[in-house]
Amino acid sequence: MRGVVLREAGKPVEVSDELTLRPPGAGEVRVRLRAAGVCHSDLSMCEGRLPARLPLVPGHEGAGEVVELGPGVTGPPVGTHVILSWIPPCGACHLCLGGQPNLCVSVRPSGPPALRLGAEPAHAALGVGCFAEECVVDARAAIPIPDDVPFDVAAVVGCAVLTGVGAVVNTARVRPGSSVLVIGCGGVGINVLQGAALAAAAPVLAVDRVPEKLEVARGFGATHTATPDELDEVAEELTEGRGFDYAFEVVGRSQTIRQAWRATRRGGTTVVVGAGSADDMVSFSAAELFATERRLLGCLYGSGDVRTDFGRLLRLWRAGRLDLDGLISRRITLDDVGEAFTAMGSGDVIRSLVTF
Repeated sequence: MRGVVLREAGKPVEVSDELTLRPPGAGEVRVRLRAAGVCHSDLSMCEGRLPARLPLVPGHEGAGEVVELGPGVTGPPVGTHVILSWIPPCGACHLCLGGQPNLCVSVRPSGPPALRLGAEPAHAALGVGCFAEECVVDARAAIPIPDDVPFDVAAVVGCAVLTGVGAVVNTARVRPGSSVLVIGCGGVGINVLQGAALAAAAPVLAVDRVPEKLEVARGFGATHTATPDELDEVAEELTEGRGFDYAFEVVGRSQTIRQAWRATRRGGTTVVVGAGSADDMVSFSAAELFATERRLLGCLYGSGDVRTDFGRLLRLWRAGRLDLDGLISRRITLDDVGEAFTAMGSGDVIRSLVTF
């Protein structure tokens, strides 16, 4: 089958027709991909800023149709439309039972890799690898959705929408009328803004260094916009110098995390949504942590439960409360993924979706 392959970190990806996929094993299903979102985390893996085993088939935000069940698997049945989850919950560990299934680490691939590139094993990004025509995943990673949901809408729910909206409604639990700051207006940041609108926050300030992204942000819930250099002045005006009730960092860099922290009011909440590098350290003094009583929260996968939150987000889309169709600027083929990564790395506002 055809798919996108990264052979060496920091080098361009290539499209290969030498990929093969083994049949699903016990507890696994095979999924025919229909759509896959191009997420910045995929670019970060290809650049080497996020860890990944090579050769790699990127892609972790996808939707498709179940076409084969492994031994002992009873569902989802063949023909079911599904969104792929890159953190499938086991449903039985202390984290799942305690209401934090997004932190579950029990579902991990066992046995040989499902993918091969010619004669050598290949690895699927975040256990999904959906920049290929098909993938084999744990059956718990294939979350059923109604057949009438378009695959392109379903695909973006699988990561960007759950992560962004979930950061607001699940992680921070923003209260109506709260002031919100969002630093970084890429695919996930736009959905943080949508989450802030759902939570009836006001004002909502979007910050980005790319003017075109700020224009897009106004259409997804931002009441005000600013560049990083303008943040202090605008924050002073909007919050009367107090700082924001909630500040969301959606870049994943120490500099912007500190910027979000400084813009948070005393007793407010800073939420780190961006996926950062393990060697990019952020420093806080003991005094500021003690004296300001700000809360610093990490946010993995929108603190969501994919078994229920995917459906909840789709219901909000049906009701016109979430704009999922407008998230996609361009539909591309596998051959265009390298070009999409280049555009993303240069700050281009185009949000690409691979269609099969």
